[in-house]
Amino acid sequence: MALGSEVSDNSAKSTSQKVKKCTANNSVIDKNFSDNGTIKVEKQDKQVKMKKDVCPKMASASNGYANSLNGRADDEGGGESGTPRVSYAAAARKPVSPQSSNTPASFTLNTEHQKSKINVEKESQQKLINSTTNVNGMASISNDIEINNSKLTIKEPAVNGTEKSTETITNGDSKNVLDCDTRSSDNTKVVVNGNNSDSEETKSTKSEEDLKTVIVTKCPNKTAVMDKKKEHKKNRSLEKCNDAEKKTAQIVVEDKKDISSTVNINNAIEKNNSDSNKVVNGDRDRESSPSEDGDEKKRDAEVVFIQDLGFTVKIVSPGAEPLDIQVSSMELVQEIHQVLMDREDTCHRTCFSLQLDGVTLDNFAELKNIEGLKEGSVIKVMEEPYTMREARIHVRHVRDLLKSIDYTDAYAGQECSSLAFLNVITQGDILEKKKSRPESVDCTPPDFIMPSSTERPLLPLHPGLTKENKAPQCLKVLTTSGWNPPPGPRKMCGDLLYLHVVTLEDRHFHITACPRGFYLNQSTEEVFNPRPANPSLLCHSLIELLSIVSPAFKRNFALVQKRRMQKHPFERVATPYQVYQWASPMLDHTVDAIRAEDTFSSKLGYEEHIPGQTRDWNEELQTTRELPRSTLPERLLRERAIFKVHSDFVAAATRGAMAVVDGNVMAINPGEEPKMQMFIWNNIFFSLGFDVRDHYKDLGGDAAAFVAPRNDLQGVRVYSAVDTPGLHTLGTVVVDYRGYRVTAQSIIPGILEKEQEQSVVYGSIDFGTTVLSHPKYMELLSKAGQQLKIMPHSVISANGEVVELCSSVECKGIIGNDGRHYILDLLRTFPPDVNFLQLEDDELREDIKSMGFPIIHKHKLCCLRQELVDSFVEARYFMFIRYAAFHLQQLSAKRQRDQNDDQKSIEPNKESEKKDNTDAEKKKRDNKSQEKETKDKKKKDESSSVKKEESKKEIELNDVKIEKGKDDELLLNDNYSEIDTDVAKKIVESITDSICSGEKQENDLVAAAARAVASLKESEFDVRFNPDVYSAGIKHAAAPEHLAKQRHLVKEAAAFLLTTQIPAFVRECVEQSVAPMDGAGLTEALHARGINVRYLGRVALALAAHPSLAYLHAIALADLLLRAAKHLYTAYLQGCEPMCIGTAVAHFLNCLLGACPTPGISPAEGVAGGRGAGRGGRGRRSRKHAHSQPAASPLPDWQNLTPKSLFAQIKQELKAYWGYDLNAENMESIIEKHSIQKISLLRSFALKVGLQVMLREYDFDNKNKAPFASADIMNIFPVVKHINPRASDAYNFYTTGQNKIQAGAVSEGHELIAEALNLLNNVYGAMHGEIAQCLRMVARLCYVTGEHRDAMAYQQKAVLMSERVNGIDHPYTITEYSHLALYCFANGQVSTALKLLYRARYLALIVCGENHPEMALLDSNIALILHAVGEYELSLRFAERGLAVTSGTHGPRSLKAAVARHLLARTLSCLGDFRAALAHEKETYSIYKHLLGEKHEKTRESSECLRHLTQQAVVLQKRLAEAYARAPHHAHHAPLHIQPPGMASVIDMLNLINGILFVQIRYIKT
Repeated sequence: MALGSEVSDNSAKSTSQKVKKCTANNSVIDKNFSDNGTIKVEKQDKQVKMKKDVCPKMASASNGYANSLNGRADDEGGGESGTPRVSYAAAARKPVSPQSSNTPASFTLNTEHQKSKINVEKESQQKLINSTTNVNGMASISNDIEINNSKLTIKEPAVNGTEKSTETITNGDSKNVLDCDTRSSDNTKVVVNGNNSDSEETKSTKSEEDLKTVIVTKCPNKTAVMDKKKEHKKNRSLEKCNDAEKKTAQIVVEDKKDISSTVNINNAIEKNNSDSNKVVNGDRDRESSPSEDGDEKKRDAEVVFIQDLGFTVKIVSPGAEPLDIQVSSMELVQEIHQVLMDREDTCHRTCFSLQLDGVTLDNFAELKNIEGLKEGSVIKVMEEPYTMREARIHVRHVRDLLKSIDYTDAYAGQECSSLAFLNVITQGDILEKKKSRPESVDCTPPDFIMPSSTERPLLPLHPGLTKENKAPQCLKVLTTSGWNPPPGPRKMCGDLLYLHVVTLEDRHFHITACPRGFYLNQSTEEVFNPRPANPSLLCHSLIELLSIVSPAFKRNFALVQKRRMQKHPFERVATPYQVYQWASPMLDHTVDAIRAEDTFSSKLGYEEHIPGQTRDWNEELQTTRELPRSTLPERLLRERAIFKVHSDFVAAATRGAMAVVDGNVMAINPGEEPKMQMFIWNNIFFSLGFDVRDHYKDLGGDAAAFVAPRNDLQGVRVYSAVDTPGLHTLGTVVVDYRGYRVTAQSIIPGILEKEQEQSVVYGSIDFGTTVLSHPKYMELLSKAGQQLKIMPHSVISANGEVVELCSSVECKGIIGNDGRHYILDLLRTFPPDVNFLQLEDDELREDIKSMGFPIIHKHKLCCLRQELVDSFVEARYFMFIRYAAFHLQQLSAKRQRDQNDDQKSIEPNKESEKKDNTDAEKKKRDNKSQEKETKDKKKKDESSSVKKEESKKEIELNDVKIEKGKDDELLLNDNYSEIDTDVAKKIVESITDSICSGEKQENDLVAAAARAVASLKESEFDVRFNPDVYSAGIKHAAAPEHLAKQRHLVKEAAAFLLTTQIPAFVRECVEQSVAPMDGAGLTEALHARGINVRYLGRVALALAAHPSLAYLHAIALADLLLRAAKHLYTAYLQGCEPMCIGTAVAHFLNCLLGACPTPGISPAEGVAGGRGAGRGGRGRRSRKHAHSQPAASPLPDWQNLTPKSLFAQIKQELKAYWGYDLNAENMESIIEKHSIQKISLLRSFALKVGLQVMLREYDFDNKNKAPFASADIMNIFPVVKHINPRASDAYNFYTTGQNKIQAGAVSEGHELIAEALNLLNNVYGAMHGEIAQCLRMVARLCYVTGEHRDAMAYQQKAVLMSERVNGIDHPYTITEYSHLALYCFANGQVSTALKLLYRARYLALIVCGENHPEMALLDSNIALILHAVGEYELSLRFAERGLAVTSGTHGPRSLKAAVARHLLARTLSCLGDFRAALAHEKETYSIYKHLLGEKHEKTRESSECLRHLTQQAVVLQKRLAEAYARAPHHAHHAPLHIQPPGMASVIDMLNLINGILFVQIRYIKT
């Protein structure tokens, strides 16, 4: 198992997973899959302590993640990146273990690393373990090496040979692990808080048995041809299909060469393994079962073990100290280049080669293939002559270094740059801090963080903007000169390009770039004189030249370098998708020729490195999906390529969509009106969300055209997740920008050459009038349809022909010129939502009608969600099973009574047992996986035996329930697991067997069960949906009774959403298992349960009935208001002319959020506002219009908006769209009634519509002055929707690890989650939201196993990553901060812990206000830590607030309230207020006694505490009496010597309130 560099015995089997045999030649895996960091080996009783080992071994994995694809379109912007992104090579070299510091130390520390590695390798060879050899933590591929010059360079070590087949042993039973199915949905949210989370849109089809472990071994493979030189950052385009295939083939061939050299090692391993076949469960060895050994012999697997040696080389560069670098034999020479370009003392060079003994090294050779390269070799850096291209790359690199530490790109939403403030909050790296003594801590929080403060300042949101943090300026101007390009005679002299520089000393220099370097020439702005200046200075590096001519440059550049190297790698690596900031300070706009060139040049940003060619997005997207996926290495390579190309495509599509709306792209049909225009840019097709040619006339016109792209995207998502080989979807991105919805799609080869009628071979282009079918499409779509629960159905075409389809009629099949089968227009993939449709000849159920449905929608494209369809089918399946099993049991019992035959009694017991298994398991397992596929059901039968063992105790569960005929509780319970389906399947099979044997009674019984669940087939369970069943204009070929059945099912599914899913969601909220902090979190939670946002009004009404959910009702209501406002804003913005956008948006915000009743604007102000926007550097958003608005023109529509009219429109929209009646006169009354905060509304609205406002304090309550002016609108950003490709194997490791932990096998679970982290890095690169959540889980595991320092190191990365990929104020980021605070406190960093908690509390205040349960948790944490450092007065205020919120949300008599009261009693007793303390502790005791009973440990503890407090109170009274007797005229003072609590007791209490249970370390070792 490639857990980085694991050294425990038989690490190959330590996960005890079955390994699928994979052939040597095509197992291509990412190099870094096994090269993750330093190894920390600690022997203990001849065991390797798992808990020590897992954490450090992934160090480099999480510290810069050598080479994963850093999903972003780096090729954009002419091939440069805004700030020098750290190469992964450099990032991986940063801290070698989570415990080492983040300072860029010289590489001396690598020698220890080297020794430990060599020891490990020796040890592992002696034992002949099937373990991965460690690859040193520095080996990495920088993002730019990966895919260069538009070619898929697969620099992946191959896994040579096949892996050991081991059997999974779970809970004492062996399981055969079957092939892993990669069909799983995207959009996973890996786990939050270590709880099983249901991903919003994830239904995994795999259970823990479906994992395969791979033993990664390295073999040389030469990288395919790459461009000879490498830019510092960009240019990672994938080549076309055939290129990729050629390269894969090349690797395959090269892999074969290496197999022979490893055969003898392999034989030795084979021999040794057959002798001692042990499975390591965490740290304890256990003999394998006989079945395992049999399995081993059967498969005769081979494991190839290839050494990957680490060694040190010395690098000598001109003018710098020689330095030692630790390298791996598997690395490319190119990776040493990357390290040198990132290091402080060598970063100014870009154009150099490396020489060994006078021989220039090939950049793309692996180090082990270089003759004479060994430990201690000296490699010389040789300066190479520049070419035009190299000179431009050098200038770009210099510019990137100069702006590497400013925040400009992050605020401008460019270059995949984003903000991270953790190290500003903690005032430096927490891993370098010493423990602080409690008494030396300054604990006073700012006033606005104190409980009950009504102030919500915005400026502290961005704490890094102080003068001290401002990047020092090195030059005033660095730009290409107006004298470019060099004239002919100067070209003959070697001039490449001219630069113009203005230094801080205000000196102007013109510089010539020539092949030998850079020199000053004698030109001025007016006179061209290219001769060298006197004295002539020629430097190979521009930075060297500037350092000579400008002392200020030299000084400030050194400062910039120092600050750059102090940054954590995670602050420098690019994110996979752009994150936009909703607030921004006013930034200086500087002269930057490179930025200007990228914006206005005719090129698309690619020709810089790929002359005359743009990327063929469709070919890249389809080719990556066609990559092989039979083994884990192949799947990793495939998923990584898919993710990389997809994230590049999203970036390019976003850029193109903005260009389309900004009027920067020529339409392909320029003669038509603007709404009907379509565009092609960079091989991507763009269309606007308007009803072109009355296409959607009968479905709702523009309203339907607006939602169709979103529905289509959902269809693309599910078909991509099903991933049927041979069925292709288009790359699709939906972008909302400046009020327009733009759909970006990849282009099917050949589609533009012919009319649509000629292209379509399947489906209908006229909404079902003429319909075509195609046998190949039927075959492909019926495979996908099985998983998507789509029923094949027949319709009658216009010519009277009966045509069979397995999708909606709108779905079109087109065979491209490349021979691939594409499907598009997937807007009706799922069944219609009849609750929002006007049914002509059909009625809804009476109970649904009584709820006020149907609500007639603006359009007829409302569909149910995939999650709902899955939940509904699952619920019906269980009804069917229960019904059939119960009646079968009764039937058997009857026969038994009749015949008194002993034999007969076995069967019903078995059935009952299995049936109850279903119930027991349902209650036991949380991890819901909803994609239940027929294949999976067959695959997993064997696993049911394991669970049967566990649930025998619960055998008599269900007789009573099924008497009702319809098992309501089952239907309501959403948490089914896969095992349930397996057990249920067994029952069905047993029934089917009886039917086959001709038993009529069993036959009737199943038919009755099928009828009970409205199955489409009479004799078996069949619940699937016909998506066209209510589509107008379609003639169905099915018999009327069959059609009625199909319609009945669709109505039942829609009713299921209202009667089951919404109540279940509300119940979860009441139980506090779901507590979203903002509208986005609420939407995510609803979607995970299949509830569409159009039901938000219904959800809000359901929440209003529960006083404890007042906080959530306020969030739902605020979200409703803002969504209605967003609908109005979209149309409003389309009516604004470009010169007035800033003013118009400010006016809209004033009407929405301001207290001023008449925020009027004079027309002159509007125009001035438009001009002002141009001056402020934001004019680049607006189109250039030759004519300006004449002064005398009437007011445009947007200026007529008033707060009153806007609120009236919002009320109207709420009623029309959500069926929600808002009983309020104005916005102010709602805000007051529900305690909604205007700052939270501003944040949510800005995020929803892509708005960026000025970072300043807004006075929302001023009735005389509007809060927003046009200058406050900084920018408008796109809101981008796309699918999220996911790492399926990592997800499976993760969920299995969670299940293990919940079952008590902590070390096994820890190991699996560590491996999941490894795989996530492999697929996603360094930055991704799922990696952040996985890091959080690893940190928590380290914490519960006592590894507090490692916990802090991992959590620090989790916080930084969450800030970067989710946003600085995202609810996940708040959670990460609070976890890090706990780990810092456990490490003795008390003041840091408080700073982090204050930051978390501030962010939570901005996001959701004070009444949220999350806030109660934060307040309890803050109170405890303040209590620990003796700040009792402050602690009391937080503890009281925590108790107030907890009582409100959980109830005054809940266990949480008891804990909060106990905490308050402790604080009061320390203040000497024993009377109040006793009152609270008595209440705590009474709650415990009532809920837990008198004998419970907690009740006894509370009783003891009461006794202690009473004694203290008596002692205090005595002392006071004595003091008063001695000095009656003095007022008595509070008692002095109150003993503060010990750190251990505070940590115990912190763990209790944060829900962390400690695991005894002894337990782990046994």
